[in-house]
Amino acid sequence: QAQLMESGGGSVQGGGSLTLSCGTSGSIFNVGRCVAWFRQGPGKKREGVAAFYPGASSPIYGDSLKGRVTIYQDRDTKTVHLKMTSLRPEDSATYTCAAGPARRPCSANPWSTSDLYAYFGQGTQVTVSS
Repeated sequence: QAQLMESGGGSVQGGGSLTLSCGTSGSIFNVGRCVAWFRQGPGKKREGVAAFYPGASSPIYGDSLKGRVTIYQDRDTKTVHLKMTSLRPEDSATYTCAAGPARRPCSANPWSTSDLYAYFGQGTQVTVSS
């Protein structure tokens, strides 16, 4: 069964940067899908960080990391990356990537509603120290 796999998490000092990656073991990214990153910190609700659909005019960003995050896809590997800069301790969370139904753009649904996604990775931990 095809799976999503995150990598790139770790510990970083405040102000630092990290780039997370979301790949797949199968053919999930062989068709266009909305790919989103979510995060959930201790005692907090899951929130959408960013979403990307191949061919869309621009990605979508949530408020939490807006201005400090970029989501993009590697055209060759189709891996979806989440580059985060100027990280703060409050950005510490488990970051999870998700892929939506085939050929459904992010704009077709409320992209930050995780229930609408068909595939989820296991998550990768990001810890930002002060």
